[in-house]
Amino acid sequence: MTRRYDEVMSLSLRRGFIWPSVDIYGGFAGFYDYGHLGAAMKRKWEDIWLKYFLGLSDRYHLIDTTNILPFKSLKASGHVDHFTDTLVKCSDCGVSHRGDHLVADTTGKSAEALSTAEIDSEIENLDIRCPECKGKLLPSTEFNMMFPLSVGPTGTDQAFLRPETAQGAYLNFKREFESLRRKIPYGLAIIGRAFRNEISPRQGTYRMREFIQAELQIFFNPRTFDDELDFASVEDEPIRISFEDEKEEGEVGEIRAGDLLDRLPKFYVYHMVKIQQFYLDILRVPRDRFRFAELGEKERAFYNKIHFDIEMNIDSLGGWGEINGIHYRTDHDLKGHQAGSNEKMTVSVEGERVLPHVLELSFGVDRNIWAFLDVFYENEERALLRLPREIAPITFGVFPLVSKGGLPELARKVHDSIKDDFSCFYDETGSIGKRYARMDEIGTPFCLTVDFDSLESDDVTVRDRDSTHQRRMSISGLPEGLRTLLKEGSGF
Repeated sequence: MTRRYDEVMSLSLRRGFIWPSVDIYGGFAGFYDYGHLGAAMKRKWEDIWLKYFLGLSDRYHLIDTTNILPFKSLKASGHVDHFTDTLVKCSDCGVSHRGDHLVADTTGKSAEALSTAEIDSEIENLDIRCPECKGKLLPSTEFNMMFPLSVGPTGTDQAFLRPETAQGAYLNFKREFESLRRKIPYGLAIIGRAFRNEISPRQGTYRMREFIQAELQIFFNPRTFDDELDFASVEDEPIRISFEDEKEEGEVGEIRAGDLLDRLPKFYVYHMVKIQQFYLDILRVPRDRFRFAELGEKERAFYNKIHFDIEMNIDSLGGWGEINGIHYRTDHDLKGHQAGSNEKMTVSVEGERVLPHVLELSFGVDRNIWAFLDVFYENEERALLRLPREIAPITFGVFPLVSKGGLPELARKVHDSIKDDFSCFYDETGSIGKRYARMDEIGTPFCLTVDFDSLESDDVTVRDRDSTHQRRMSISGLPEGLRTLLKEGSGF
């Protein structure tokens, strides 16, 4: 791991963002818990995601579905037969490794597109040995990553923990189509847990066995969807993009959305713009930290016709890393469930029988939280987490300057007057400088300090996290003043 990884993990552990699950027993590989700050930050990120992406259409809706799916449904979706990674075992110590990771760690290039035979060839040619004991590696095999379950008192009903949230949307497609007055396009969003039995989980919350996805499945008629979108509003937007033959070198081009239509469908490009705007405009990710990276036919998931990863340049992971994806899944999923269930998935829309296609916007919540901790954390002149104020776990710190002279009592009243409207934290422990420093390191955008002048003038000092500049604000007008401050970000 890199020094940057250690810095971000140290922040996470010390301040209560993320830590290994059941760590009093030595941890549990591939599983992480959120502490009080991480849980608050995650919830805010999810709320912003929901507001933005459901706001793209009044026909996009949130649903919540089961974590356990029966064998037949995942056989129909293709996961039983194709949801595999390459497993390589050591002949000496018996430790299991993921084959493409071994090759990638040795060559510095992605090996996800390689077959088991190609991975075996690379391991032999590069003389790759077991990272644990330097023993000889056995021939690779395909390993299905789903967690099997036995359901019922006799355990005869075979099932799995869901490997993705998406299947819940496909299995509910017909129900929702009827409920939504038999119209497409429409979208079903799910935020929930997915489970993948990773061979070698690593890099903290970047590759986990239990993780959280935020996904929007958009069902549409491929013949008409382009015309149902306002592409003119986005056609001049420059998209940060790396095509298949460019991404390994880290090359990123800026290509006007309208100029991508000779390579990609209009509906696909439109949603690329919307995703980019979410990160650059709403969450204020630095532009040079964001890109779309194309996956080739051998790299992408078996169900995708077009697949771009959404990546951020994450120092703790050594460079560009996938945090999300935009996937054109065609009619693969509904067709599979139609065949497996004998239930027709074709629908009648304006006199036309249609088997809808699906555009999937898939977001890894845990990966996003880690990426934001990495990208916005500074630890040079002072420890500072410059989180966008919308996802900062605490928005306002409230302090008395000192713990005497009536200041704690007034500070408590200030805290109580805003706590129902904002996430805030009261603290009177330690010097005011140390309290500011603690708030800076956990990303709190503003601190309100009650001093002796406050007793006479009925106002408080408001301190800005990033600039450390201060201004006075009336106590009686605090709720409205703070709302304006959060909305405009001005006054410093």
